[in-house]
Amino acid sequence: MNFKHLRYFLVVAQEGSINRASEKLHLTPQTISGQLKLLEHELGTPLFRKRGRNLKLTKAGQHALNYAEDIFLLGDELKQSIHNPLSHKQQRFNIGIADVLPKLITYHLLEPALKLNDASRLICEEGPLPNLLADLATQKLDLVLADRPLDASFHIRGYNHLLGECGLSFFATKAVAASYRANFPASLEGAPMLMPAAETERGMGLKRWFERYKIKPDIKVECADTALIEAFGLSGAGIFCAPTVIEQQMTRQYGVEVIGRMDDIRERFYAISLERRVSHPGVLAVCNAARTALFDEIAPL
Repeated sequence: MNFKHLRYFLVVAQEGSINRASEKLHLTPQTISGQLKLLEHELGTPLFRKRGRNLKLTKAGQHALNYAEDIFLLGDELKQSIHNPLSHKQQRFNIGIADVLPKLITYHLLEPALKLNDASRLICEEGPLPNLLADLATQKLDLVLADRPLDASFHIRGYNHLLGECGLSFFATKAVAASYRANFPASLEGAPMLMPAAETERGMGLKRWFERYKIKPDIKVECADTALIEAFGLSGAGIFCAPTVIEQQMTRQYGVEVIGRMDDIRERFYAISLERRVSHPGVLAVCNAARTALFDEIAPL
């Protein structure tokens, strides 16, 4: 493969048009266009399609871009190692984070990976679980953190590592909490509630829990983004839930108060990998720390 063609392809993909790429590369648009055609001929598939005045990557083009970025990143690392032989190659720990996971939980799960050594770099990708699992299957990711285990519906062969589990705590600002703390959980009847999306694990669990106790809260907001739910809660818009394991940090960091706990429905956290027996040092650090420290003890109310 002609890597000069691949470099031109990378710049066109980054710039979104041949004209902008020609300005950056100091080449004529005709030269770049011709080189792209040669690369597409070599790969046997179109890499771009036109969208107005710009170019959009095809599915094959996106696949090629992922490889091109890795190839030239390794090239840059080679140059650095030649000029500085004493430096160590930086180890990358690529991790996918399901977008429904609370940010505080994610931070605590990943913190041990930052302490491995000075040569490691943590690269995080957040998104829907199916997308992350697809990247795991192609080994773009070393690990995926999720609130539910991998099952047959994903059509991916991998392994679940249960990191821990806990119940949920109900939080609100001081003014809101004062009205609903007494006689919990019956006090939640008609209470302003900020709910996770119905299709999430937490959303389904809360719905079943409210039905079991015959409670009908007044749902003010419903969305999958836990950070947005917390932002509404911190403004005093209503009551929201978070894992009990981060209860103390929530109250200390955000100044909210605990209304009550729900322990009969458990929230679980998983690391999903392609290995049954984990060997990657970053994955080991995350799994071991979660099991021995993060979920080890929850203080009583």
